[in-house]
Amino acid sequence: MNKRFLLFLTISLFAISAFAQTDWVLKSNTNGIKVYAASVPNSKFKAIRVECTYNATPAQIAAVLLDVNTCTEWVYHTKSIKLLKQPAPNEVYYYSEVSLPWPASNRDFTAHLTATQDAETKVVTVDGPAVNGLVPAHDGVVRVTESTGKWIITPLEGGKSKVEYTLHVNPAGALPAWLVNMFATEGPTKSFEGLRSQLQKPQFRNVSLAFIKN
Repeated sequence: MNKRFLLFLTISLFAISAFAQTDWVLKSNTNGIKVYAASVPNSKFKAIRVECTYNATPAQIAAVLLDVNTCTEWVYHTKSIKLLKQPAPNEVYYYSEVSLPWPASNRDFTAHLTATQDAETKVVTVDGPAVNGLVPAHDGVVRVTESTGKWIITPLEGGKSKVEYTLHVNPAGALPAWLVNMFATEGPTKSFEGLRSQLQKPQFRNVSLAFIKN
């Protein structure tokens, strides 16, 4: 597994795209949160997939994802985040900086989130590729420009949802192995645990979205 990629397992729970992989390898299974890794054709960086079932509707989960200003409350090592623009209720552009311990430099990125729902299956997809040119680069912070992934939120019986998150990113710069290993083991699990807690907050508990039918 490529060490530089692993640091960015959680660099953004919002920069997302689909991967047609059949060789996913389970790396961890903690508190119902499964983390997998897989090779990507024509790339030296591996992709990850995270799976978990939540006691929440697709609308609740999408509401948390689109409320980017609250990401510092639950996304692993998010130092700051700023909503850049929201062209529609189901679409946001945002900037985020990820805090890394010394000696690594912080990373930052901009992303474009779009939520859609299949009219028949009611499955919600939230795409969030990294986009460039919206925010100037900052001194001392390494800009991540290549990142794609996807959230797939499948409704289940009893008001539950299965969440599958995939991410493939081309990080920039060299990183120490101990830091890579920390993010690889802690990042996805802590972020998904944070999402579970976030869903219990009053503003998300009974939320509804006009563009999502539960």
